Amino acid sequence: MSHNVHPYIHRMVTLRGWKSRWFAGGKKYRDLLLADTLIREYLEKRLRGHYVSAVEIERSRKATRIIIKTSRPGMIIGRNGEGANKLKKDLLRYMSRNDITMAEDFNIDISDVENPDADAAIIGASIAEALEKRMPFRRIMKQTAEKVIGVRGVEGVKIVLAGRLGGAEMSRTEAIKKGGIPLQFIRGDIDYARETARLPYGGIGIKVWVYKGDSLANSDK
Repeated sequence: MSHNVHPYIHRMVTLRGWKSRWFAGGKKYRDLLLADTLIREYLEKRLRGHYVSAVEIERSRKATRIIIKTSRPGMIIGRNGEGANKLKKDLLRYMSRNDITMAEDFNIDISDVENPDADAAIIGASIAEALEKRMPFRRIMKQTAEKVIGVRGVEGVKIVLAGRLGGAEMSRTEAIKKGGIPLQFIRGDIDYARETARLPYGGIGIKVWVYKGDSLANSDK
């Protein structure tokens, strides 16, 4: 019997890096893992609508660095860095309220995503935003798939929506696929993300796969 497996699992280390980079043992490992989960959940909720691709956390003995990858860094940084400073203060306040250990050197870095049109997380966020604006879901899926498959280096895209599509009483699943998505091809560079569009009649689940070709073939170019 087959099982659904996250595309990152088979490609970890070789094609994908860890989103939390640190080492600890015993009880400290458990506490740091819980801290990373709470921080990531807070930032994903706080920065919803800012087209965030990933939140990565690096820890050393005396320093903690949070890297926020987004296609719209200016929205988070704000004028003269006011937005970034406020985000850091709010996050530190949240950490102290939830008894999360803070390092002496705590920094938040905001980096730009090079190719947002081929980033699965940003594509999912744009689909969710369009659905929440009550745009027809079939038009969203078709236009997004055509836009992504036209990006240089992208060889396949698949989008799946599930829920009360169009406000229907019964939930269903709709999918669109262009190009190939070889999930069992370990060398295949596949980006994957999940998102939820929150509508008055319920949430609509969004899944996005983006195939960027053979990783070894791309490295030779």
